[in-house]
Amino acid sequence: MSPEFQPIDTARFEAALRRFDDENFRDPNSETVDGKPQPRELAYAQWLTGWVLKLSPAASEELRLAARCQHLCRWKIPRNSYPMTRPGYLKWRADLKHFHAERSGEILRELGYPDSVVARVQELNLKKNFPNDPEGRVLEDALCLVFLEHQLGDLAAKTADDKVITALQKSWKKMTPQAHEEALKLNYTPREKALIERALKPV
Repeated sequence: MSPEFQPIDTARFEAALRRFDDENFRDPNSETVDGKPQPRELAYAQWLTGWVLKLSPAASEELRLAARCQHLCRWKIPRNSYPMTRPGYLKWRADLKHFHAERSGEILRELGYPDSVVARVQELNLKKNFPNDPEGRVLEDALCLVFLEHQLGDLAAKTADDKVITALQKSWKKMTPQAHEEALKLNYTPREKALIERALKPV
């Protein structure tokens, strides 16, 4: 933990992070990190935490907790359990947000967090008051940067260029200027870079 951040109860905060990580460690899907397989959602939570802290080194306890549990146990509600249509996709995404928020709330209450903290973490999980909530903007920036850094390649490999470009444009619109700067510093393959250049080209 950085000198700027001191939780009210350090043991409780660290226990919450461990509980979230223990839950995500059970993900049967894997992601290769530094040449080694890791449970996908465990890796994702750590990437998201890393970006939140890079964007906001003095991030609050609630924001740090929300980052660590944003996709908590995501694999338990697979995409193919919903109709493979646009409405089905939107319903899946909405249900996932509520599922993550409910599960994170259960864990935080078990650890003795007050209702005010639980409610705040869940607000961030559910993206309430976005884009007017400054902490919600930090979390959204971090989500978009994880997408660009770790998921764009897979999406581009299996998706038509026009759909990738649309996804990039939607992400870019949600990001702050600070996140735009960070995004342009990332290492991309030539194809990814070309897609980003096309997405950002003025109309």
